[in-house]
Amino acid sequence: MDVPAPPTRPARARATLLSLAQAAGVSISTVSRALRGDARISPATRRRIDALAAEAGYAPNALARTLLGGRSGLIGLVLGPMQNPFYPALLEELVAQAAERGLRLLLLHAGEGSMDDRTAQALLQYQVDGCLVTSAALPSRIAAICAGNDVPLVMINRVAREHGAAVCCDNAEGGARLADFLLAGGHRRFAVVGGNADTSTSLDRERGFVERLAARGVALACRFDGGATREGGWAAGERIAAMPPGERPDAVFAVGDGLAMGLIDALRAGAVPVGASVEGEGVEAAGAVSVVGFDGVAAALRPPYALTTIVQPLRAVVRRGLDLLLARMEDPAAPDELVTLRGTLHVGRSARLPAGAATGASHGDAGRETG
Repeated sequence: MDVPAPPTRPARARATLLSLAQAAGVSISTVSRALRGDARISPATRRRIDALAAEAGYAPNALARTLLGGRSGLIGLVLGPMQNPFYPALLEELVAQAAERGLRLLLLHAGEGSMDDRTAQALLQYQVDGCLVTSAALPSRIAAICAGNDVPLVMINRVAREHGAAVCCDNAEGGARLADFLLAGGHRRFAVVGGNADTSTSLDRERGFVERLAARGVALACRFDGGATREGGWAAGERIAAMPPGERPDAVFAVGDGLAMGLIDALRAGAVPVGASVEGEGVEAAGAVSVVGFDGVAAALRPPYALTTIVQPLRAVVRRGLDLLLARMEDPAAPDELVTLRGTLHVGRSARLPAGAATGASHGDAGRETG
């Protein structure tokens, strides 16, 4: 026996400005102004048109608005490698704050390496109103494309090399503060797990750390290349764990929290104790290695890492970055500028504590502009 097919519901026509105008008995321009909240339209008419639009499920045609207004509302985004746990957190904050301002992000590139031709051309084909670059190793290509096509460019979490404004944490100051913390804790043999060689962010953090040690008459015992991933931190940790105890550094600065987490994992796997005390009893373990990081990603602050680190003022950095970009979208002639924001020293259990210090404490004015 054949079962009759259920009746099909006729497709509902998509609501348009024209259909709303016909339903309201007004002109298309009146509907358009009412939906934009134009004060020239009476409150009663605006309320009636808003109700009709909600009932019809009307959504503005973004493409049509682009053709009429010359703006797409799209912001191009060049994102750093997602293996670095800082970048997913940065992306989440960018999406949230962009949505609050009525902007949409178009991901142009993510990860290591330079942009290919198709990705670079997407910058122009989608008529983005501006471009945000968070990738630590920016190829000059995108800066040149933006400059040549009058697309405002703002860099977040890095320093501009060529065209564009920038906002970032004060990386050198944060590195110096970590050196002070470790020196106050009585450490004497220091190591650094550095980032990518072409990354201004990592280089500034390391420079601030090493220069502060030098000012106190202390030189690095050793240095390791870690890249930007936990795997790089693990490799450095394996090498440190394999050192004779008398040659092993007693304090290590990993220039990113991802590196620091990999480093701690490897040290523990090699039976090298890490941090301020044994099992929370306040008793220093023989041969313990202190580890500090930089970024303040959530996973690094929680057990089992409880990392001592500089926490970036992420919300303030993103807010200032969008401020800079919107200002340059309004005034393309605005001069390039660099904004640096001071991070906060979060004291965890991954490093020996100076006298009188307590875990869980935070020190510093996060978000305060320093330049």
